[in-house]
Parts: sequence; structure tokens; C-alpha cells
Amino acid sequence: MKSLKKIVVALLVVFIIAQFFGPEQNTGEVVSVNAFLEETNPPERVSAILEESCYDCHSSFTRYPWYSQITPVNYWMAEHVDDGKKHLDFSEWNSYSLKKKDHKFEELIEMVETKEMPLESYTLIHTNAKLSDADIASVKEWAEFVRIKFTLMPQPE
Repeated sequence: MKSLKKIVVALLVVFIIAQFFGPEQNTGEVVSVNAFLEETNPPERVSAILEESCYDCHSSFTRYPWYSQITPVNYWMAEHVDDGKKHLDFSEWNSYSLKKKDHKFEELIEMVETKEMPLESYTLIHTNAKLSDADIASVKEWAEFVRIKFTLMPQPE
């Protein structure tokens, strides 16, 4: 029983010390998505959906809840944000080629339609981020329109 007590105390000390360390936070400015918004011109409803359901993981601006300060939760969240930005980063929109932008929208439509995005692990806590069927239809309609717009844009040579 004494060794179990020592192990528990040691684990508690490690947990407390770990709280002084954490990953770098994704704390850019929300204006970093302006280029994306200007080019794609989402309707007000879609813009609100993107802000509520997408930007935390797919831009350089994440709203961090209180529990994000707890190690190891902060590392888990940082990994999710990094992975999300690797797949689509609205803050880096201007660095994408027209072909890549079109492909990102193709993926966006697929992920929203199949309800793979936003992640279930995200919507469990952020219930407002869960998309209704009407939200999905609005996002899909807008994204399909943007893809048509992309095909009409002059292609760089």
C-alpha cells in the first residue's frame, strides 16, 4: 500500500509540474481570414457558420476555452489545430493556387456533406458548432457557387 501511495504522489507531482509547460497557442488575428472572405464572399449565414464551426481549427485564430490550459489537454488541442490547418488554413488562403483553392472547396463540400466536419470531438463541447441539415445545405450551395466562380477565373500560365 505504501508503494501505491508513493506512485500516486509522484504522478501528482509530475502532473503539477507539467502544468507549467504547454504548446504554442494559435493566437493570430481573426482578420487573417479577410482575404478568404473577400474572394469567396460567403453569405452572412455561411460566414457565421464558418466562424462558429471552422475557424478554431482552420485559421490562425483559435478561441481557447478554460480547459485548454490543462496539460495534457492543451497538447491534444494543439495537435488537432495543427492537423486542421495542414488540411485547410483560411488564414493562408492567398498562398494557395487557384487549383488548390478549388480542391480545398471540393474537400470542404465532401467533409460537410458526410458530416466528417466539424469533428464530433469538437461538437461534443462546442454544441453551437454542430451543423444542421439546413446549415450543410447553405455551406454546400455557397461552396459549389465558389467553385463555379473559380472555373471562370483566368488561369495563370
